[in-house]
Amino acid sequence: MKKRSTALLALLAALLAGCGGPTDPREPAWIVPRQEASWNWQLQGVPDLSLEAEAWGLDLFDTPTSTIEALHDRGALVMCYFSAGSYEAWRPDAGEFPPEALGEELSGWDEQWLDIRHPTVRSIMLRRMDLAREKGCDGLEPDNVDAYANESGFDLTDSDQIDYNLFLAKEAHQRGLFIALKNDLDQVGELEPFFDLALNEQCHEYEECELLTPFVDAGKAVFNAEYASRYVSNEGGARDRLCEEAHREGFRTLVLPIALDGSFRYACD
Repeated sequence: MKKRSTALLALLAALLAGCGGPTDPREPAWIVPRQEASWNWQLQGVPDLSLEAEAWGLDLFDTPTSTIEALHDRGALVMCYFSAGSYEAWRPDAGEFPPEALGEELSGWDEQWLDIRHPTVRSIMLRRMDLAREKGCDGLEPDNVDAYANESGFDLTDSDQIDYNLFLAKEAHQRGLFIALKNDLDQVGELEPFFDLALNEQCHEYEECELLTPFVDAGKAVFNAEYASRYVSNEGGARDRLCEEAHREGFRTLVLPIALDGSFRYACD
């Protein structure tokens, strides 16, 4: 984990002081998935609502309100996905992003990094959170919140990222929504108190799961997804060993297709 400067820590303290919300961020006024909750994550295609899961991660724009209501009728919580750090040309609000806020392409994805300091970018994210509340989402999964650690095309610092991620957490909570910290492992220590759970991809594959222990220690859920083919096929018992490790760590781990299209799902129950 990167060493933090005194200036950054001072900035963090100032930002936290202005976050509002509950006096103790570990006692939220919004509903949060249990640390042991079962979950499902599908961002493409029609979700199979017969699947038993306490928490669901679904796309904010593509998921109809009727699906969210059906899951609520079963007592499930719905966490709505949107990209908070990248431009996706196919989204209905894509025309609202100013050209100067669009940066380099994300490696392997048809998306561009956003300048998270730009006020219009932040205004768009607020409208997306409002949409989530209107549709009945219980929480948010803002993606790509680690631009500072990537070749974004902007001179973003770690303090810029802390500022933006705290902005997202504050605004989610002001709307009565829980919020997941997506990846951004190097900043878990600073951000964990103000996020309700972690959602990670492939921490086992990249041997970095220990960076998520602050969430477990705080009694919060860590939802993890793994995509490697050896976990899918369980070659040589790879998935069995993965699940044993996930249980020891206190994580809720799924083996899923990287397209997150619901074509298969193996849960470490």
